[in-house]
Amino acid sequence: MKLKAIIGETDHEISLQLVEGRVQARIGARSYDIEAREIEDGSYLLFLGGRVREVRVDDRVRIIDPKRLRSGQNSGAHHHGVAQIVAPMPGKVVRVHVETGARVEKGEGVIVVEAMKMQNEMKSPRAGVVVSVNVKAGDTVNAGDVLAMLE
Repeated sequence: MKLKAIIGETDHEISLQLVEGRVQARIGARSYDIEAREIEDGSYLLFLGGRVREVRVDDRVRIIDPKRLRSGQNSGAHHHGVAQIVAPMPGKVVRVHVETGARVEKGEGVIVVEAMKMQNEMKSPRAGVVVSVNVKAGDTVNAGDVLAMLE
């Protein structure tokens, strides 16, 4: 499972895989083999390389599943803060339906990207206000590029 963790102003790409009751995590170029136990809501014990760490997760850390943002599915991360609309694959921006400051409804088309002769409409994952549009018609984008952001 690939996720994005936003801590303060910094984004971290995270890859998690469950293997025999343990979590194999990759954060950037670093890999970890972790056993985690929740000791109370938002508090965990992490067993990592013979060490035990207590970790508390609070509202300064946001975890986002980029696949859910692209598909417009609900996720707890979509209800507060900024949601990103991300290019699912390399392609060319065909149309931009919104401008910065526009109000959008959940499921409303925001940007159309053409890839392999197919047009993919990127939809708003929730109702909100467009805080930035990072592309224009004719731009070439890569997979994972942030096309627009909603608040």
